[in-house]
Amino acid sequence: MSAGPVITPAMTQDRAREIAAGFDLRALPPDFYANPYPVYTLLRETEPVKHMPDGSYFLTRYADLVGVYRDAHGFSSDKKVEFTPKYGAGSALLEHHTTSLVFNDPPLHARVRKLIMGALTRRSIADLEPGLVALVDSLLDRIAAQGGGDLVEDFASAIPVEIIGNLLGVPHSDRGPLRGWSLAILGALEPKLTPEQEALGNRSVSEFTDYLKTLVAQRRKHPGDPEHDVLTRLIQGEAAGERLSETELLQNCVFILNAGHETTTNLIGNALVALHEWPGQKSALLSAVQQPTDPLALENELAIAVDEFLRFESSNQLGNRRALRACEVGGVPLAEGALVTLCIGAANRDPAQFAQPDVLDLRRQDNRHLAFGFGIHQCAGLSLARLEGRIAIGRFLRRFPAYRLTASPVRGGRARFRGFLHAAFAVA
Repeated sequence: MSAGPVITPAMTQDRAREIAAGFDLRALPPDFYANPYPVYTLLRETEPVKHMPDGSYFLTRYADLVGVYRDAHGFSSDKKVEFTPKYGAGSALLEHHTTSLVFNDPPLHARVRKLIMGALTRRSIADLEPGLVALVDSLLDRIAAQGGGDLVEDFASAIPVEIIGNLLGVPHSDRGPLRGWSLAILGALEPKLTPEQEALGNRSVSEFTDYLKTLVAQRRKHPGDPEHDVLTRLIQGEAAGERLSETELLQNCVFILNAGHETTTNLIGNALVALHEWPGQKSALLSAVQQPTDPLALENELAIAVDEFLRFESSNQLGNRRALRACEVGGVPLAEGALVTLCIGAANRDPAQFAQPDVLDLRRQDNRHLAFGFGIHQCAGLSLARLEGRIAIGRFLRRFPAYRLTASPVRGGRARFRGFLHAAFAVA
């Protein structure tokens, strides 16, 4: 199996060993961002529960991550202890990231998740498909007219912004700032922030929530269909009286856009770049896409491929937990209050779980990757993300089987979220 043109830069064993020896999430070199996997491999083999310079622990084995994910009573997702000194008391970033679904425990987590899932049923997601197909085809028409473009700006990022905008009922004329707000707010989750990044993140939360206050007020006067309108469902709550406070409502609307936008953008962009890097896998998938004799079989093949893209280049590379009591992980004792970073990117390439983990295999079976997390915090929008991935990647390949990159893709330069900022391409 040929790897084709090198897009993910190689890293020597000596260089990987050097980075692993002094591994510190707050001082990562540029070549780590370009290709972290050799470093993850060394950490997994030599220090799978790595004691970090700041006193936290960095986990790289699949089994250890699953064990922590499963123990929701022993490990907390609440980040107030960690985020208060990072962002400062009273800051917009602190209020957002300590109120959103992902960084909370039950009962808030359970209340918000239940409300969101009520609007993301299998039926409601299926109802989104015709509109999603029309959106993707319109983007492909524009790319065809231009003879190419940017895989991220002109395609991958445009899809989730529209879908999440539709779910929240954001008018099309108001969607321009959404991607910028999302990138700034999620960028503030990086282990080390510059003053400029922190200021932009705080400003983005404030601007986004100010906009949402107007949108929520309008929706209270003119409710949508709660079966399909997530914002209406969050406002109205459950019949039993499960309602969110105004702050919980606003911050979780911000979270829904951010979570749905970043991970899906990365999934689509990473996939199309990986196919360029692995021409043998691209040819096999093209054969299925171009001759869909059995639509159900094609859908299944694309579903398997999407899960492999998620495993191979996990959109979300890092998660976090805090030990609620003294315990042991991977044979290493952890004190009560210990902070733990779960390296999803490393776990998804653990040879103890995946055969030939560094090989992209679009027909990989029993692919129990952790790209969507695991346990009570597993991504609420995973079915929607998979649908977006199948339709976007499948229809792109059918339309542009001979697409080619015209410049080296530009990575986002972040440890937590792995994706591209730009990837220029041309179509025949």
